[in-house]
Amino acid sequence: MSEHYDALETRDPEQRTREQFAQLQRQIAYAKLHAPAIARLLADVDPREVTGPDQLAHLPVLRKSELAAMQKAAPPFGELVARGAPLRQIFASPGGIYEPEGDAPDYWRLARALYAAGFRNGDRVHNAFAYHLTPAGSMLATGGYAVGCVVFPGGVGNTEQQLAAMADLRPDGYVGTPSFLRILLERADESHVKLDSLRRALVSAEPFPPSLRDAFAARGIHGFQVYATADVGSIAYETSAGDGLVVDEGVFVEIVRPGTGEPVAVGEVGEVVVTPIANATYPLIRFGTGDLSALLPGASACGRTNRRIKGWLGRADQATKVKGMFVHPAQVDTIVKRHPEVKRARLVVDNPDGSDRLILHVEASGMDRELADAIVASIRDVTKLRGEVSFRAVDELPKDGKVIDDLRKLE
Repeated sequence: MSEHYDALETRDPEQRTREQFAQLQRQIAYAKLHAPAIARLLADVDPREVTGPDQLAHLPVLRKSELAAMQKAAPPFGELVARGAPLRQIFASPGGIYEPEGDAPDYWRLARALYAAGFRNGDRVHNAFAYHLTPAGSMLATGGYAVGCVVFPGGVGNTEQQLAAMADLRPDGYVGTPSFLRILLERADESHVKLDSLRRALVSAEPFPPSLRDAFAARGIHGFQVYATADVGSIAYETSAGDGLVVDEGVFVEIVRPGTGEPVAVGEVGEVVVTPIANATYPLIRFGTGDLSALLPGASACGRTNRRIKGWLGRADQATKVKGMFVHPAQVDTIVKRHPEVKRARLVVDNPDGSDRLILHVEASGMDRELADAIVASIRDVTKLRGEVSFRAVDELPKDGKVIDDLRKLE
């Protein structure tokens, strides 16, 4: 039996790029025609000119932090869902954001991640993701159906009842958070209940530390992670190679400098920006997840040729309040763009004497008083706050995704 879900996973990378961007051109044209909000955002974009990653990088980023306001202004979906698109369900996420589920089979594209984790046709799957309000339960269930699995909708909570069902139904695999699987296994030990049928698990929604992975493995349960969101579905998933998360074939992933739309170099931490290649229901283009990650060099040893990411490395929204004023990463980017000599910058906020202080650390090709004064003036103009400037050599600042470093939280 093949280790790969389909031939798309082993395409030549150049072929993948050509095929994906041919699809993406059609997706952008469709979105502009059927989703009014996308039509406004991309009013000046000719889909035929978006022929590769470099051209895509010039399009604006639509960030998750904007969705609630857009949906409130134009309920229920902020005019981002294609008009006339058939919907199967509507879900809600924290922050008052509603997500549509289209009627396409495996709408969220979780089958590929399940297959990579070892799930196969006929397997019984205990699904411990929520079925109420949020879409996680449906996301994994529909993925399981696409693989051919039989799914038990356990949901969250009701630990004793779920444990009894697992003892009776003897599932081959588990999907849910890793912490709840740990609870189930510990409760089973306390109650002298055998859960020896479990052989695999696909976990998400929280960290999966090596210690917990090893604890599962010691019981014969091989655990894998999937990175997915309610907005764009599956983004990347682990494989048997254990060398990062392979990007899903249904999306194009960029890692950009927080507060901007500019892609960063391989290995540098930045915000995950996702563009679904073909979604006739929710055709988001350059969707900023607000999550941090980094691209890994090369391809996975498992034979899948798509790009890889490190996984979830934190949140990109580093906005902070200074003297009653919010400061955002996008404002730091505005300051940088005013001064061509500046290559990168990091705004450090501290309060050494009990008074908040802003210091903009900049990597610059030239360092003189005139440039320093001009940057200080830009800080005041853009943020409405007084700040200082500290020059750094090019490539001296850490490439960890931080644009604003609020040290007050550590004091």
